[in-house]
Amino acid sequence: MKSIVIHAAKDLRIEDHPVEEPGPGQVLLRLAAGGICGSDLHYYNHGGFGTVRLKEPMILGHEVSGVIEKLGPGVGGLEAGQLVAVSPSRPCYSCRYCREGMHNQCLNMRFYGSAMPFPHIQGAFREMLVADALQCVPADGLSAGEAAMAEPLAVCLHATRRAGEMLGKRVLVTGCGPIGLLSIISARRAGAAEIVAVDIADFTLSMAMRVGADRTINTRNDPEGLAPYLADKGTFDVLYECSGAAAALAQGIAALRPRGCIVQLGLGGDMTLPMMAVTAKELSINGSFRFHAEFAVGVELMRKGLIDVKPLITHTVACDEVLSGFDLANDRSRAMKVQIAFA
Repeated sequence: MKSIVIHAAKDLRIEDHPVEEPGPGQVLLRLAAGGICGSDLHYYNHGGFGTVRLKEPMILGHEVSGVIEKLGPGVGGLEAGQLVAVSPSRPCYSCRYCREGMHNQCLNMRFYGSAMPFPHIQGAFREMLVADALQCVPADGLSAGEAAMAEPLAVCLHATRRAGEMLGKRVLVTGCGPIGLLSIISARRAGAAEIVAVDIADFTLSMAMRVGADRTINTRNDPEGLAPYLADKGTFDVLYECSGAAAALAQGIAALRPRGCIVQLGLGGDMTLPMMAVTAKELSINGSFRFHAEFAVGVELMRKGLIDVKPLITHTVACDEVLSGFDLANDRSRAMKVQIAFA
């Protein structure tokens, strides 16, 4: 079978690997669709992100859906031929954090396509994938592309949960890539009254309007665009910081009202924080990392038609065109979510 393997920055290869057999509690999937994520791009562009670096070849990919080919012994509730969304999160369920219900903080996490541990955790961009049945959420009624969006949607649903009460709140989203757009969708579904989106690219901002933002601001063209929101100690109740850029975080903090909430999703490395403003305005800072239960919730919301991710899927490329797909995903002037069609 074909697998998509990163060896170093800009060194992406299609390689052959043997097909595995499913064991007890596992299923064999024929991969249907896989989305190129920001972390995949970091490995492709830079060989890693922050202190996380590639130390050996690694199969990329963690936003995937597949069709069940074969059930392993003891698997129930799933059937051959069924489309499923595949959660890349594989906690151990036995460490101290798993026992406390914080599965996303598992000490022994095996998250697809991650160079955080060594040996690296191999990813899901392969034509045939053996997965635990617990990872598979039935996606009947969805397209393969929609099902593959369950992972980034779960990230934003988890962030929305971290933000707390959302009903009637005024929300600022900085950074309008896929995570920013899905944060807009999630905040609106949770009851946000007003959502303002900030970015430096007109294409991404037009997409933000399409998925439900009330207003957009291009801070490259209009550096003072947030100025009206700074009056009287700030306006917004919640900031979703999705860019990982220190300047965006600082602008967002200035626009938050006292006792507002920062939810940091962007992973751009360590940043200098305006702590005096955080202290004086009594702001809450909430990190948001991955997800767990929100994965199945996101699939259910899509299946019920309560969340529509289709506008985000701007391009689909064949597996053999993966290099052009990664280059396209790097182009925020025309691409939002680029997916690879495996079937």
